[in-house]
Amino acid sequence: MVFEIRQEQEKDYNTVHQVIELAFRDMEDSDHSEPFLVDRLRQTDAFIPELSLVAEIGGEIIGHILMTKVEIVSENKSVTSLGLAPVSVLPAYQNRGVGSVLIREAHRRAAELGYGSAVLLGHKDYYPRFGYKQAIDFGIEFPFDVPHEYCMAVELRPESLKDVQGIIQYAKPFME
Repeated sequence: MVFEIRQEQEKDYNTVHQVIELAFRDMEDSDHSEPFLVDRLRQTDAFIPELSLVAEIGGEIIGHILMTKVEIVSENKSVTSLGLAPVSVLPAYQNRGVGSVLIREAHRRAAELGYGSAVLLGHKDYYPRFGYKQAIDFGIEFPFDVPHEYCMAVELRPESLKDVQGIIQYAKPFME
């Protein structure tokens, strides 16, 4: 299957909303707020247009990924990182590598833009293949009451999380 990855454009917003909605429709763990979260994140300073990517085949958008700015805050410093959420693929294209390509491309572009790390809440058996490890191993904690094995971080650049610790501070839409 051949598909292209490109930066999301404003004209894509409605289609991307539908893709996210369909991608999460049958997920039991979802509260189905993901498309609205993306809509709200686009309106914040945390939004990075270059890290809102779509996958498309023949002009049809089949997937989307978003990385937004977060801060890892400790008593004496704050370090900018990225939050990866959500990754969405239309049900007909799931389990065919689209999400993996989106994640790898988002990581590549984020590193090119100078970002050193990313964090996420996600499936403990899926994300380690992309280099994610338990965030607590880096001294990073999430502001949610979620088991540690679902709270993950990755270094997009070597040693970018060395001497970084603290609690992740997400953009306001994540906390609503």
